[in-house]
Amino acid sequence: MSKLFSTAAIAALLAFTVPLGVTADALAREPLKSETYKQLDLFADVFERVRSEYVEEVTDEQLIEAAIDGMLTSLDPHSSYLNKKNFADMRVQTRGEFGGLGIEVTTENGFVKVISPMDDTPAARAGVQPGDFITHLNDEPIVGLSLNEAVEKMRGPVGSDLKVTIRRASVAEPIQLSLTRASIKVQSVRFRAEDNVGYIRISSFNEQTQPGLDKAMAKLKEQLGPKLIGYVLDLRNNPGGLLDQAVSVSDTFLDKGREIVSTRGRGGKEGDRYTAKPGDAADGLPVVVLINGGSASASEIVAGALQDHKRAIVMGTQSFGKGSVQTIIPLQGQQSAMRLTTSRYYTPSGKSIQQLGITPDIEVQPAKIEELAAAGQRRREADLPNALRNTDQGAAAKPAPAPAPGAAVQPPATPSAGTPNPAATPVAANNNADAPPVDYQLARAVDLLRGVSMFNQPKHTN
Repeated sequence: MSKLFSTAAIAALLAFTVPLGVTADALAREPLKSETYKQLDLFADVFERVRSEYVEEVTDEQLIEAAIDGMLTSLDPHSSYLNKKNFADMRVQTRGEFGGLGIEVTTENGFVKVISPMDDTPAARAGVQPGDFITHLNDEPIVGLSLNEAVEKMRGPVGSDLKVTIRRASVAEPIQLSLTRASIKVQSVRFRAEDNVGYIRISSFNEQTQPGLDKAMAKLKEQLGPKLIGYVLDLRNNPGGLLDQAVSVSDTFLDKGREIVSTRGRGGKEGDRYTAKPGDAADGLPVVVLINGGSASASEIVAGALQDHKRAIVMGTQSFGKGSVQTIIPLQGQQSAMRLTTSRYYTPSGKSIQQLGITPDIEVQPAKIEELAAAGQRRREADLPNALRNTDQGAAAKPAPAPAPGAAVQPPATPSAGTPNPAATPVAANNNADAPPVDYQLARAVDLLRGVSMFNQPKHTN
């Protein structure tokens, strides 16, 4: 039995390596060592003992999935196994579009509370208001469900109906609504005018990010006209997302030939190198990028590219320090997948920010009241178990590359780990970013742009 299972285990291992480009010839050149067979026998023995003697019955599928996930999660904090459901959720997350009602929700004292309905969605058209509490879905109470479980029940096929019961403080009786699910796009970009400064907030990098940024910049130019003096690009608490979207956002502010990011795989092997296409959509206006300890991965790619090319002033606090790229590798005919760390990325100056993060040009701590609100969110990449080490610490970084002809390359959809999951918590799709009650860092960024604008004004002499 043990030997039979070992053969199956080896076949399973080979199946996992094939999508990574390992051919039969390569396997023949690197045959499995006898010690590897012994380890597989050990795995088979443990598997059989658990399935036959564990105090409660567990399925073979549960054990195999747990073993695969354990193998991947032991590598680093961002590699993992995605079963059928998690893989589907991940695709929704990166696509930024799903069938639902169009509300941003949270939990409060065990109840699901509406933060805001999204513009032009079934919830908004039905009159759902901020502060409403959702108590029942299709007459079934949802009190006590986790936020993820409640959101899963609200999502469903486009065109399907859902009965929603809400309680509102100003109305004595429960309000019954019949809503038809529609296609909801998660807009990861919000914007507004801060006097004569264009403020753009990017909360994550999904397939809707670049279209959202294009729309934001066009609207701000239309709204402010010649009064526009610069942009604040807010990447605080942005945990990352798609690599190609990070490249595209960087390209928006960089001109032709400027390197954006490069990747290197195992042993420092050169990977992809991404450069900007012609044109600076900001027309050369000054840019301030806001970052903090919650800015990770794709956010750090953007901040690092604009900082290295001196295209933007980076302000705030040290970023998270996630300098690795994860590749999603479909398995079992697209039913499941594994998220595998396949390379490190490097800023244009050749610097790896793994465990280190991006150091702002101007450090600005949040106001005390904001620090209290953010307490408990201080962990960074270097604090995570099994975090990849920075192999370049102490090595001299290469100088920033000179502009050279080139074109942006579109990589495969490669989400970075830690991407927010809109399948769990929908993000409001309002076009305008709501101003927080206190934002000391943003105020300093706006002041800096005003100072730069005054300094750059033509000097007149009599």
